[in-house]
Amino acid sequence: MNSRVIIALLCVGAVIFACGPRSHSESGTLGAAQTSSPIAKVVQRPRRTIKEARIDSRFKVEVKPNRVHFALDVLNTGGKHVELSFPSGMSYDFVVMDSLGREVWQWSDGRMFTQGVQNKQLGTGDSMQVDGTWEAVPQPGQYTAIATLNSSNHPVKQRVDFVVR
Repeated sequence: MNSRVIIALLCVGAVIFACGPRSHSESGTLGAAQTSSPIAKVVQRPRRTIKEARIDSRFKVEVKPNRVHFALDVLNTGGKHVELSFPSGMSYDFVVMDSLGREVWQWSDGRMFTQGVQNKQLGTGDSMQVDGTWEAVPQPGQYTAIATLNSSNHPVKQRVDFVVR
């Protein structure tokens, strides 16, 4: 056989053996008192608290004699900053439905909004409030108000039932 081929095969075998997987306890030779399966040490690392983004919201409806006022509070209760992304200038909306489920008023009707993407930063504990007022004197009855935060990454939708007397 060709001695060059034998030497090349021996070199390849030595590299494979040297680079093969093994633990540090296997690197020494096995003595009479050692076993063939090494005992692994368990190292416990301290747990790190993972901070997460968390948004809480509160929707309030206040019925007054000639109008109804809506307020949506959005609060960052998580452990890190939150960036709210809005696909357009219409970052929120309020809708009022009657007792039959028909839409009777929408805050955004007749308004124009930019088409640009917007971002809003909320630090830990920071909040933002959006509000709107239904100026028309509504007919007495039961209604449902729906508040929507149009964030693409942290959307919020809340409903509140209210009565106009």
